[in-house]
Amino acid sequence: MSTPGYAELHCLSPFSFGRGASSARELFERARQQGYAALAITDECTLAGIVRAWEASKATGVPLITGSELRLDDGLRCVLLVEDEAGYRRLCELVTTGRRRSAKGEYRLHRHDLEADNSGLLALWLPGAEPDPREGEWLHGRFPGRCWLAVELHRGPDDASRLATLQALAATLGLPAVASGDVHMHVRGRRALQDVLTATRHHLTVADAGAHLFPNGERHLRTRRALAAIHPPHLLEESLRIAARCRFELGSLQYRYPRELVPEGHTPSSWLRELTIEGMARRWPGGTPEKVRTQIEQELLLIAELKYEAFFLTVHDIVVFARSQGILCQGRGSAANSAVCFALGVTEVDPARMNLLFGRFLSKERNEPPDIDVDFEHERREEVIQYVFRKYGRDRAALAATVICYRGKSAVRDVAKALGLPPDQVEQLSRAFAWWNGESPIEERLRERGFDPDAPVMRRVLALTRQLLDAPRHLSQHVGGFVISDQPLHHLVPVQNAAMPDRTLIEWDKDDLESLGLLKVDCLALGMLTAVSKCLALLREHRGRDLTPATIPAEDPATYAMIRKADTVGVFQIESRAQMAMLPRLKPRTFYDLVVQVAIVRPGPIQGKMVHPYLQRRQGLEPVTYPSAALEEVFKRTLGVPLFQEQVMQVAIVAAGFSAGEADELRRGMAAWKRRGGLEHFRDRLFAGLAKNGYDTDFAERIFEQIRGFGSYGFPESHAASFALITYASCWLKCHEPAAFTCALMNSQPLGFYSNSQLVQDVRRHGIDVRPVDVRYSHWDNALEAWPGDAARQPAIRLGLREIAGLSRAAGEALVVARTARPFEDVADLCHRAGLDERARALLAEAGALKGLAGHRHRARWAVGGVEKQLPLFDSSPAEDAVSLPVPSIGEDLLADYARVGLTLGPHPLSLLRRQLASRRYRRSRELLDLPHGSRVRAAGLVTMRQRPETASGTTFITLEDEDGMVNVVVWRDLGERQRRVLIESRLLGVEGRWETVDGVHHLIASRLHDESALAHQLNARSRDFR
Repeated sequence: MSTPGYAELHCLSPFSFGRGASSARELFERARQQGYAALAITDECTLAGIVRAWEASKATGVPLITGSELRLDDGLRCVLLVEDEAGYRRLCELVTTGRRRSAKGEYRLHRHDLEADNSGLLALWLPGAEPDPREGEWLHGRFPGRCWLAVELHRGPDDASRLATLQALAATLGLPAVASGDVHMHVRGRRALQDVLTATRHHLTVADAGAHLFPNGERHLRTRRALAAIHPPHLLEESLRIAARCRFELGSLQYRYPRELVPEGHTPSSWLRELTIEGMARRWPGGTPEKVRTQIEQELLLIAELKYEAFFLTVHDIVVFARSQGILCQGRGSAANSAVCFALGVTEVDPARMNLLFGRFLSKERNEPPDIDVDFEHERREEVIQYVFRKYGRDRAALAATVICYRGKSAVRDVAKALGLPPDQVEQLSRAFAWWNGESPIEERLRERGFDPDAPVMRRVLALTRQLLDAPRHLSQHVGGFVISDQPLHHLVPVQNAAMPDRTLIEWDKDDLESLGLLKVDCLALGMLTAVSKCLALLREHRGRDLTPATIPAEDPATYAMIRKADTVGVFQIESRAQMAMLPRLKPRTFYDLVVQVAIVRPGPIQGKMVHPYLQRRQGLEPVTYPSAALEEVFKRTLGVPLFQEQVMQVAIVAAGFSAGEADELRRGMAAWKRRGGLEHFRDRLFAGLAKNGYDTDFAERIFEQIRGFGSYGFPESHAASFALITYASCWLKCHEPAAFTCALMNSQPLGFYSNSQLVQDVRRHGIDVRPVDVRYSHWDNALEAWPGDAARQPAIRLGLREIAGLSRAAGEALVVARTARPFEDVADLCHRAGLDERARALLAEAGALKGLAGHRHRARWAVGGVEKQLPLFDSSPAEDAVSLPVPSIGEDLLADYARVGLTLGPHPLSLLRRQLASRRYRRSRELLDLPHGSRVRAAGLVTMRQRPETASGTTFITLEDEDGMVNVVVWRDLGERQRRVLIESRLLGVEGRWETVDGVHHLIASRLHDESALAHQLNARSRDFR
């Protein structure tokens, strides 16, 4: 007997957070194996996973039915399936209604929400354990001729009676019955993970969650034979009839961009052209170069052909608004390849100075929306976001989502909690799994923490953690990607509330939007723009210099001399360990050198083995050669070595005969090869094109390997040039106005690699005076204080009240307002007039901010402890005898500085420990500089940074700080694994190893690590760790 056909109409993916235990791809692969006619993805009141389901459907050939499971506030449960586009819009509207009226992550729907026109939707009623006929009758009334009773049997003890009851009820109500599965996983083996998710959702352990767990593993995609054994044939056949009615195809969605920015009498094309011509006049007052004019004309024609004018006009409008409010902004990424974007003021890379490749940004063959990223000052970006919401309304503009997935640490934490491990073991396990990707051996890390990886409970924890890795955990909001539509967005995709007030987000992330070809405007935040803006404001106020990023003097020799010395703490992009190690070798002297510097320390060039040849040629140690005269123009600026994505594409165009669009397909294919494979098509096409034009196989292989390196993370030249502009501006400010630059950086934290403690020590090494927090002089922000009678001298930096950990801004500003009226007489006067509570007083005393009024910290603590609330009849308490208190020791002050301010202006902690460190044969960092290459040394310092880049094959880079400066330590992978706990937990680290000094770059190659943290006692100096 043949197995009956079947379509599953009720199935959850992981986007029913805490319920679905299998990915869309796993579900569709299983459905294909079992010969299902179709598979409905019906996540609970969400369509967040539907695009991934659509992609899995296309990959497997199993038709997708779009739908959603809903629970109304009175308990009625149903599944709504989409029949056509009208039904899809209605479902989006319902999901949006339920989500928008609730807090993030929740929804609430009432019966009256289903009273409107529901045409295009089919309904499956999910009766409870004790079916209420009134529910089915009501739902049938809302969906006449389009409502079914779902019969879901899971090998329970009463399946036969349940089936009979539901069939009788369906006959009574005049509803057809249909078989469905309430599927939560693709195979029975995911049952344990599904139990963990359920327990986690209910904040219970699996042992305590019995009432919430399914009694067996039947809620998976069962074989059709198993389904036929428990369902009458006509129920299975009904699923096929329903599937045949659901004809909606997600790829058919029509999206229109808003057009209200076009004034009367213009078309989008004519208005974009007019704005571009106006911009050309501003950018090139002496006349636009012919090369640029030709490029702009070609770009405008292609933009018009692809009908993207409204997109460019929207980005231009947002940038104009930001500039009108004095907000620094700059476009970056592939958009910087566009001469139109430069003319409109969106980007700052001059096409007359750079070789732009517009095909990298937009091409006819690619036929997908352009990607324009615009960076704004990170502290003022919210103004831009709210402008977009005001301009287009919350119903037509929303932020894209970001899917937050389980990583090693979060996965093991949830699994261990659900399995009932005690909190201290959960904490130890989460530390062991930090940075774990599911592939590297974890057993040794577990043994370090006292666990037996072979114990049954640990084997179970490991197995479940591996299954949970990379599964969606919850939706968050994209950092700034906006979707704006001509129609209400909820006709296209459900919209929900973000966790932040006054923000809404759609349920799809950037990859989903790209899959469906929807346009996204990225309003991103860049901390360095905030810092540059604040620095320029300080220069106007304190130094009489009215500069903008555009008027900062270009190609300044002193700035490049500073860069060549790797004196780049705090600047943009070239401040990392790897960049600072490269600077003395590359020796930048021009802006284009900076463009190369920004791009070269990236996974793409490193994995493509391009860095070493470029440096060799740069230093004259290797001749500059080109594969052919035709490619000399492509490679000339980078000495014959491909460093940028655009060069990779140009090789394909010039040497292999690719069109611009085909070359961009090659780039995108390379970017995806690690995830999806499928390089052979591009390889064969590239080799054939190169061979046709006379290039040998060795050259083709070399180019192909270099291109593949870019799959990890290669920079486009346009993006590097955009960033290099900000890099140069920050370097010039650091070189010529170090006090204002450091002050602005500290007022813009958090950003970059360095803490305020490191920034202060760096600026003091440059001869700038830094003054402590003092209630008599400090404002909320760090400020500049001029030297009387010496305007040429760099001003001092006065630390602001913001540096005091735990002090609220309101308390700090109240203090400043009270001081403006008249100076404070004493601590009691300060506390009364500023209205400070007990906590704020104690924080000021602990931070040393009251020293000027009280003398020292101990007196300050005594004074704030004696401040009494003023009584209505008396101005003050009776005078008390003065108490003599000892002055705090240097060590006590130092510990208090780090605890409350995070830095000290007194002696460096290691200067107080130098005698003990010397007895252990640790050298000072300045002594190391005089040692020859290859010396065996011991050095120690506070760990200020740990970094383990993905391209470093497990190598960890550590920055140690002592009283003289910083030491760069390299810890190879095997040593890092052997001494992992010392590596990641030490605050004061001792290192034995070999001192390397090459081309002015110094490294200590570690052979053994020592945790010397006990010497530092309670010192609160934290490392900033990066991957």
